[in-house]
Order: sequence, then structure tokens, then C-alpha cells
Amino acid sequence: MDLCPDVDFRKYLQEGKFMLLRSRASGRHFFYPRVAEPGTGCTDLEWVEASGRGQVYSVTVVRAKPPSPSYNVALVDLEEGVRMMTRIDDVAPEDVRIGMAVQAKITTEDDLPFVVFEPAAVTA
Repeated sequence: MDLCPDVDFRKYLQEGKFMLLRSRASGRHFFYPRVAEPGTGCTDLEWVEASGRGQVYSVTVVRAKPPSPSYNVALVDLEEGVRMMTRIDDVAPEDVRIGMAVQAKITTEDDLPFVVFEPAAVTA
């Protein structure tokens, strides 16, 4: 692992991969990338691909001054136990609900890739 995990994380995003760091000793995933596991300081870290599946933990709608559109800011709990701040796309900001199942996707704005979420497809 590089001494600048943010650079690695962004490189993975540019390759179309949403990766998380995991401690080999504890098995815990964490986000935002850093050089040591929070709480333990362990440095036995490895990159693993995230499932991308999650659930909305919290959401707020930011009402922008017209003509700019409103948008949401959400906290999403990933299957891996990680909570991250993001936004939910492909749905009206006011339609995002706590507990909503979501799926990660990588998007690019201003030539920078980052992770957002969209409502998960409903399977029967």
C-alpha cells in the first residue's frame, strides 16, 4: 500500500473500481482511506473491492437558490460496515428515505471520479 491511500483510492475510482481498506488482523473495513486502522493503529491493510450495496442511514435535502436544483446529502451504511457521506442520484432529493436500499456507482464531475449511490433495483 502507498503511503498516500487517497491517491490509491482515486486511482481505483479512475479504473472503475470502488475499493475499501480492510485490516487483515481484525477484518474490519473502513472509510475514508488512511494509513492505519482507526482505533487500533494496525497497518496490516489491504485493498478489497466493495460490494457497493448499502442502506440510507440519514438524509437531508439542500434547497439551493433557484435556478440551481435542490440536492440531497446522505449517510449510507455499506454491507461491509462502513458509513460514508455521499448523495443519492437518479431519484428526486425529497424521495430519498431512511432505510432505502442503494447501490454505489462511480461518476465523474469536473474530471474527478467519486462514489455516489442510486436506488437499488428491486428483485422479486
